[in-house]
Amino acid sequence: MSWCGWPWCWLADEEGLDDNAAMIWKFAKMQGTGNDFVVLDGVRQQIVMTPARARALADRHFGVGADQILLVEPSSDPSADFRYRIFNADGGEVEHCGNGARCFVRFVHEQGLSRKNPLRARIRTGIITLNQNPQGDFEVEMGHTRCTPEAVGFDTAGLTSRTSGRDTLWALPLGARGSVDISLVAISNPHAVQVVDDIHTAAVATVGPLVESHARFAHHVNAGFMQVVDRHAIALRVYERGAGETLACGTGACAAVVAGIRRGLLDTPVQVRTRGGELTVDWDGERVILSGPAITVFSGEIDIETLLHTRRECTSEPTAVS
Repeated sequence: MSWCGWPWCWLADEEGLDDNAAMIWKFAKMQGTGNDFVVLDGVRQQIVMTPARARALADRHFGVGADQILLVEPSSDPSADFRYRIFNADGGEVEHCGNGARCFVRFVHEQGLSRKNPLRARIRTGIITLNQNPQGDFEVEMGHTRCTPEAVGFDTAGLTSRTSGRDTLWALPLGARGSVDISLVAISNPHAVQVVDDIHTAAVATVGPLVESHARFAHHVNAGFMQVVDRHAIALRVYERGAGETLACGTGACAAVVAGIRRGLLDTPVQVRTRGGELTVDWDGERVILSGPAITVFSGEIDIETLLHTRRECTSEPTAVS
């Protein structure tokens, strides 16, 4: 191993864990169109993830740094090859992550956990299918979409709506900012998508958090800002639950395409241009398929308890349950 400069982090340049390092976790840092992850093998090592540990790993100043933490675990479901768990940077466990799913299948193959292609993974809301295609990109069959207020935990009481194509737009009140028309899409994760004229000047930093934490959403929501380029291309920015704006959001890309097709603005397949790169989304009215890259940036080993202790000494992180 080689020391990376911090007391809790060693870059892995040899196989295996130290025998005296029970709380040292092997990890890979990965990214899919700039959406970055710490990926952990919970099959060959014991990983007990807690909100505090997820926050520490995701911390870009005191930890490894990531939008989400991904955990590969054995599946208790015989119809799935693995269990796929996702933790946001704020420590909360969420239902799905499309960019992470592509990294998930690459990690499983590179780590020798399985040679199967495609793979099936159990997420909190069902089973998804993941595939590495011959061109080197990765495809995820994201599952079925739902576009009802109940599917995203949205309270419509007293709100006005209007029809746009096959979609229903809801006027979401934002106080002094007036209201925005949103499409509701659930792809395991809840999404609220709005159309903007120019993605570069869209008020993502100010309107994004207002939508994401709006009291009308029972479990918060991912706020998408979509600019239609042509019938087969959009530009997209997403303010994510528990992570803020990220360079790309896989489920957000799928939700935007579904919303655009339902509104009559788009035709499948659609190229989705994010700040971190391009994704392709194909929706046949039932299944959504997300395609794009998955990159391993580096691998390492981390002493999770030392990291927690160091971070608590340097931040206001509480010292309660780790």
